[in-house]
Amino acid sequence: MRLSVNGHEVFAATGGRPFDPALPTIVFLHGAGMDRSVWALQTRWFAHHGYGVLAPDLPGHGLSGGEALPSIAAMADWVVALVEAAGGSAAWLVGHSMGSLVALDAAARHPAKVSAISLIGTAAAMTVGPDLLKAAEANDAAAVDMVSIWGLGFRAGLGGNTAPGLWMHGGAERVLQAAPPGVLFNDLNACNAYGDALAAAARVAAPVTLVLGERDMMTPAKAGRALAAALPQARTVVLRGAGHMMMVERPDEVLAALRAQAAA
Repeated sequence: MRLSVNGHEVFAATGGRPFDPALPTIVFLHGAGMDRSVWALQTRWFAHHGYGVLAPDLPGHGLSGGEALPSIAAMADWVVALVEAAGGSAAWLVGHSMGSLVALDAAARHPAKVSAISLIGTAAAMTVGPDLLKAAEANDAAAVDMVSIWGLGFRAGLGGNTAPGLWMHGGAERVLQAAPPGVLFNDLNACNAYGDALAAAARVAAPVTLVLGERDMMTPAKAGRALAAALPQARTVVLRGAGHMMMVERPDEVLAALRAQAAA
């Protein structure tokens, strides 16, 4: 689906069915340097079970035009504008990593526009190591290697893809490599600079589910639990043995957690 948001053409996947603004809206937000493709399973299920689905490429990512947005707050405002441009109403926001901060910030500052949030691979602070930031700023391939190695759990390093014949680690690297120069650094820098998570959490009125990976090396489960403690209405699900990129590593388990939230 193509639409115009703030003067730029945006692409959003809709899960295999046309977006219907009359249905409850659910928006899937990808992480740093990624794109809509990481949500392939989850978007399809919700599109075929009564939801209007939007999984956008954020500006400057994937097939979306415009420049990458420099801050989490700017991304949160953009998501609200996206839903309005599509004709949707208050949306359920599902975000991974950077996308989880975007969902959190949007829920805190635009409560009338957000009906629920799901935070996957999240933390109260997403501090990025200086070596990774430096490599990303230089558009060094080492940045892609670091994100893909640290982002995937142990099983993914051995194969582990639920679709036979596909290489999970290589697939993650290809998505990151496809991002235009500077995009990964922009996103990592935005995460590193965002210091409002705990304050935002205290203002969130919508119901929240956190999905955390037991072996997540980028946003450890302990850090996710610290964020959960600051949220008034939070349910936490920990996936045993999972790394950071849970929606790819454990797509069925992530979907089950989202379905449970929908049923609550």
